[in-house]
Amino acid sequence: MTLFTLISMIYPNTFNRRAKMRPNNKAQKHILSHDTEREFGGALGAICIPILLPLTVLFLICGSQSPEASVLQWPPLLPSANQLWDPQALVLLLGWIGLHALLYLMPLGKVSEGLVLRDGTRLKYPINGFHSLCISAVLLMLFLVLGAPFGYLFELLLPLAVSAIAVSFLLSIYLYIRSFWAPSNALALGGNTGNPLYDFFIGRELNPRIGNFDLKYFCELRPGLIGWVVINLGMLMMEVELRGSPSLAMILVNSFQLLYVADALWNEEAVLTTMDIVHDGFGFMLVFGDLAWVPFTYGLQAVFLVAHPQALTSLKAAAIIALNGVGYYIFRKSNSQKNQFRRDPTHPSVARLETIATVTGKRLLVSGWWGLVRHPNYLGDLLMALAWSLPCGFSHILPYFYVIYFTILLIHREARDERQCRAKYGLAWDTYCRRVPYRIFPYIY
Repeated sequence: MTLFTLISMIYPNTFNRRAKMRPNNKAQKHILSHDTEREFGGALGAICIPILLPLTVLFLICGSQSPEASVLQWPPLLPSANQLWDPQALVLLLGWIGLHALLYLMPLGKVSEGLVLRDGTRLKYPINGFHSLCISAVLLMLFLVLGAPFGYLFELLLPLAVSAIAVSFLLSIYLYIRSFWAPSNALALGGNTGNPLYDFFIGRELNPRIGNFDLKYFCELRPGLIGWVVINLGMLMMEVELRGSPSLAMILVNSFQLLYVADALWNEEAVLTTMDIVHDGFGFMLVFGDLAWVPFTYGLQAVFLVAHPQALTSLKAAAIIALNGVGYYIFRKSNSQKNQFRRDPTHPSVARLETIATVTGKRLLVSGWWGLVRHPNYLGDLLMALAWSLPCGFSHILPYFYVIYFTILLIHREARDERQCRAKYGLAWDTYCRRVPYRIFPYIY
């Protein structure tokens, strides 16, 4: 759930340095002096990106709601102040975040430990995101029965996005200020350059917490991701108000994206090993991505369908469902195989897979899903992304923003992974690449 793609389109060369900049274990023990390594265009990127990305969110929402749905001009006029701001939107947003903060603190699910930190300790995290999704669903159904006007979210979407952007800035300012009271070993590598604008953007503190409440982990998968599902539901209810029933296209988009969110929360523990949690500081980049970018751009298809209804035949719908099913199967099976191998390589489901030994002591999978292409999970992700957009037809490119964005993101991530793995595994990685020549798309790339 990050902004790497859009930023790499603006500052394409900054990502190429990231693998080279990643400090080794020895360097991680010494971060008292300022780290001068900078990403995302350095200070210039830290100034431009927090301006450009919020404007992009507002532009995409306006475009999806407008009759023209044009990506070439601001549609059709600049929104008025009344369209951009509504106190009710801020109240709803803060109430939603507060609800999930309470659900985060509830003694549901298990507690897992993260990876070892630089000081040798491990933080504990509640694995109850799926419980939060289920409780949210029950509450939403209750409100629907009571007649809550969920379709009004279509009209309130722009001020909700403005409120989310404002909250992102305020939370980022708080995180930046509080980081100066954090011990030096709690700072993120790369987030302590001494440049206030850059450090505010990239994040100084690695795991900011209020007591046991982990702010970064909470934002990563809770209010924004589940909020995405709620916004989709609002678009479906708006379509019911306008046309008497939801269209097949809208039902598919809601179902596909609900499956994606539910899967992420069911497998919540896996996020503890991601770059966002392990390496990146919690600054504006991740705060904005979690609270504004994901809920207000990932579900543009549903917003588009309210203003631009599409008719789907049963045959077309079946083909799109099959595509999403294939993508999900590849995505989930490949990720599960990798995670099982990491946890227990002697497990019967992975014990017979062929591997290559490396100088680090780890082994590389060269059979099963990971013998098909180097990143089968990316292949599954892209097939699902395409299935989300196809119900919107081919008359406009705007609902295909996500699949275009995600394709660039994953291809770029693959290139970064390639550099990191080659530096880490050396000759073993070259051997792996000869055995598995295709990166994401079999026989194509």
